[in-house]
Amino acid sequence: MENTKEIISLFNVLITFCICYFLYFFINHRRKFISNNYSVLKLTFQKVILDKIPGPKPLPILGNALEFSGSPVDNFKAGLRVSQNECGLTRVWIGFKPHCAIYKASGTEVLLSSNKYLDKSADYKALHPWLGTGLLTSTGTKWHHRRKILTPAFHFKILEDFVDIFNQQSQIFVQKLNSKCDGKPFDIFPYITLCTLDIILGMEMCNIVFEKQSRPWLQIGIIYSLLGYAKRQEKCLKILHGFSYETIRERKKKRIELKLSGENKKKNNDEVLGKKKRLAFLDMLLEYAEEHETLSDEDIREEVDTFMFEGHDTTAAAINWALYLLGQNPEIQNKAYEEIESIFGKSEREATSSDLREMKYLECCIKEALRLFPSVPLFGRELKEDIKIGEYVIPKGTSVMISTYRLHRDSEVFPDPEAFKPERFFPENSVNRNPYAYIPFSAGPRNCIGQKFALMEEKVILSTFLRNFRVESTQNVQDLNLVGELILRPEKETLVKIYSRN
Repeated sequence: MENTKEIISLFNVLITFCICYFLYFFINHRRKFISNNYSVLKLTFQKVILDKIPGPKPLPILGNALEFSGSPVDNFKAGLRVSQNECGLTRVWIGFKPHCAIYKASGTEVLLSSNKYLDKSADYKALHPWLGTGLLTSTGTKWHHRRKILTPAFHFKILEDFVDIFNQQSQIFVQKLNSKCDGKPFDIFPYITLCTLDIILGMEMCNIVFEKQSRPWLQIGIIYSLLGYAKRQEKCLKILHGFSYETIRERKKKRIELKLSGENKKKNNDEVLGKKKRLAFLDMLLEYAEEHETLSDEDIREEVDTFMFEGHDTTAAAINWALYLLGQNPEIQNKAYEEIESIFGKSEREATSSDLREMKYLECCIKEALRLFPSVPLFGRELKEDIKIGEYVIPKGTSVMISTYRLHRDSEVFPDPEAFKPERFFPENSVNRNPYAYIPFSAGPRNCIGQKFALMEEKVILSTFLRNFRVESTQNVQDLNLVGELILRPEKETLVKIYSRN
């Protein structure tokens, strides 16, 4: 009898949940579509149009959400499984919300090259509690304004002045690894990150965000709280935001002290003259706020958090994958080392900007690693008007996702796509390639503002590593269990062995 009561009680809870879930999405999502001048007839027509695009059959109410409700590893595999249509398009429904994945260069070019489709996907709203509406997540006038403010920080001449900082980072990296030259396998990823706490919290937030995006029931506030997600999110944000605000306060205090002491004018004459030698990203934002009074501490915190996530976490992942692939391919590693030795010989001098320009083969290795393991495996746009991709029309109101992981494995563009072949990026082999077939830093008007910065940093750190160590990877890629939430990473460890070259 008690078991029967429990079953009835559970059934009632399930029915109540389904009714609440249906009402929530019907009222919130369908009302939004209708308020955008969609009639019920047009909504039905939208579904008819979308159903012409290949994709898995959706369930009532839930759509295809259950296919993406497993572990992070299972979700990544599910995304790859449904994205195998020859047309390069896949349609899925997450609840009542339509999504379309694109993974052919032709379709990617139509979307990213246009100024019509600059709004980030509605799925990025799950990032707002963490990153606010900074450069990554903002749209419209705010995005244009922030992009204009931040672009000078990535001018080529300013980037060159960061080479010294990259050298310092790489020396710290090498020093940490000196104790691991015993030929025993170890996880190298934590050594690549400059702040382990940041990357752990970042991964936790990535997991929370991805689950909220792919499980529509978690977008109901009360369910999100009852299942403990709100508490997990609050705990992470308290530390992440606290660190950012503390950094801003300390830097503001330091700038005031410099001004009062007169050292700012005496030591930084070249900045006053407009040369802005090594004007750090945070300093640039603070200077702009002082001069224009349009950026609050919260605005600055949004950009600091955005660049910690987009710049630090993505670059750390890229270096991790490059070392893993070099460890898997000793002959390629030897070629990269030979190039570096031809530049530095046996000297211990630090890398210069001119040295980096000579690292042509290493750059090809980095680009090929980013092809196979793009740091950001998926990014999206929210359609404010219809778009035609080939013979298909994707209607307004759809979230369109670019699957860089799948795009970079198009065998028509990259034969033998799973193989690590840096020569794919030799000039003679790249000249006729569609530029939208390879987009690890996105492309078009909303491309990554820091891509040159990232490549320079990766060159310095990887060349310093190879001057000191030889690396061997001990795992097959199948054993790594890829997780493609916001950053592409292994589920657990990237085990390698390193040996000193000295």
